Amino acid sequence: GWADETALEALALRVLGAAENHLAAREGQPFPKQPTEVSLVFGDDEMIREINAEWRAKDKPTNVLSFPAFPVTPGKMPGPMLGDIIIARETVEREAVDLEKSFEDHLTHLMVHGFLHLFGYDHIETDDAEKMEALETRILAELGLSDPYAGQDPI
Repeated sequence: GWADETALEALALRVLGAAENHLAAREGQPFPKQPTEVSLVFGDDEMIREINAEWRAKDKPTNVLSFPAFPVTPGKMPGPMLGDIIIARETVEREAVDLEKSFEDHLTHLMVHGFLHLFGYDHIETDDAEKMEALETRILAELGLSDPYAGQDPI
């Protein structure tokens, strides 16, 4: 199963705090004066498969899904409720093994990835994917992690 709630909360605060600080300081992303809120759901493959089937018509598990609370464009002011990030433990474990990374490093990457989706970043078009991947890489470097795309991370 997942690590205890206290450990997950500490990791999430560190990772999402670093991502928020980077977006504000280096990317010019505005934030509301009041604290922002993100819902993190640490689920399993079955949970995320059901959500993926319902919302994306893909009846299979995936590593992370993000659901912005409101439509947002990178660089525009979000509301205080950013949205939901759902992560599937078994998929993260499999991918970490395949990528020869620690579970925590891969989970950190997926948290950053999911967080960026809440700000309107996506990877559907090549140009957008390159921007998002570069941004992820810069945030992860600030957290002391190497470029996850050097080995083509399966996001």
